[in-house]
Amino acid sequence: MRASDRAYATLLDEIQRGALPPGAVLGEVEQAARLGVSRTPLREALGRLAADGLVVQQSPRVTAVSDVDADDIRELFEVRRALEEAAVRLAAERGDARVFAALAADLTDDLVADGEQRDAYYALIARFDAAIDAAVANDYLVGALRTVRTHLVRVRRLARDNPARLAASVAEHRLIASAIAAGAPDLAAHATHVHLHHALESILSSLEGQAHSAPAPRPASSARSRGSAATQGAA
Repeated sequence: MRASDRAYATLLDEIQRGALPPGAVLGEVEQAARLGVSRTPLREALGRLAADGLVVQQSPRVTAVSDVDADDIRELFEVRRALEEAAVRLAAERGDARVFAALAADLTDDLVADGEQRDAYYALIARFDAAIDAAVANDYLVGALRTVRTHLVRVRRLARDNPARLAASVAEHRLIASAIAAGAPDLAAHATHVHLHHALESILSSLEGQAHSAPAPRPASSARSRGSAATQGAA
């Protein structure tokens, strides 16, 4: 793996996991030393992250992780809804019914019965997405979906896990997979629309709850105080 690819993959993972929260400053010298790469490949990595919309340039040598607010999430879901509804329609028309029937069978309620199994659930959803991409067989649509999913991983991490919502999500994905397996594009699109509506409402509700539960900002107006408050609100 090239040094720029390695730096990009590491920073992307840290942003998506929340290890680098919104507003985190990525100084060129510090990050190059931390990642064990020279500044040229680091700049290439940061350029790719900027193209993804995950970082913003604050000065020629200082980059920061981009903020995510409710309006950003709504806009993301507007695009996601259009792309995913189109994708499941095509998958229902072009996909292998056996693949999606098997996925529907794997989407059992016990997937999210406890916290230890949630990683298995997200891994299964990744398989589900890959199956849709393969069935669609449209590089332009798949590329657009990949960009949306890059941001979606980060948004999920910013929101708190909701066991009831995860259980409902399993059932919603099962219905989508079953509709694709049955070759029912309208049902698959409608089920996807409902799933995304509930997912958006859950994420926005979680972020709102975190904002209400965050400690009130201190009167101090120093840059350090403001930075700490912003980090706590975004975690």
